[in-house]
Amino acid sequence: MTIHSPINVEERKNLDIRPGDTIRVWQKITERYKEKDKIKEKKRLQAFEGLVLARKHGTEAGGTFIVRRVASGVGVERIFPLYSPTIDKIEMIRRAKVRQAKLYHIRDKAAKEISREMRRTITLTRAETEAKVKAKEAAEAEKADAAKIKAKEMAIKSEAKEEKKEEVKA
Repeated sequence: MTIHSPINVEERKNLDIRPGDTIRVWQKITERYKEKDKIKEKKRLQAFEGLVLARKHGTEAGGTFIVRRVASGVGVERIFPLYSPTIDKIEMIRRAKVRQAKLYHIRDKAAKEISREMRRTITLTRAETEAKVKAKEAAEAEKADAAKIKAKEMAIKSEAKEEKKEEVKA
């Protein structure tokens, strides 16, 4: 019995994807749009690069693997079927030695790191705010001092003018 498949099943079966690996999955995307009462299709490849968290069901027909990446500060996970015809190719970028079969704890670890960074950012922001307030107060004090000096100069000038007027009259 021959199996007709758009993918090379043997090649995918021999892929050695393990948790901890960093891989890039190239997926075929078909975009459909309407143009003058006709539906047109545009096909492109899109990469999804990330860490393999788990592999389930081995190399059998329903085998899947979960890939996680952080995009714009948000963790994104995708479950890819191993034998999906929408997957064009799978590139191995980095292999890491891990001691667990499932790396679900990385979700919590990433959340803890983010909250730790947020705490650090808040304290930095408070310190920066205090420094800005002090600088603003110093600038206002300088302006007030400058205004006092200017007022004294104006008073001296006006007195000098009055004295000249008195001299002219006399």
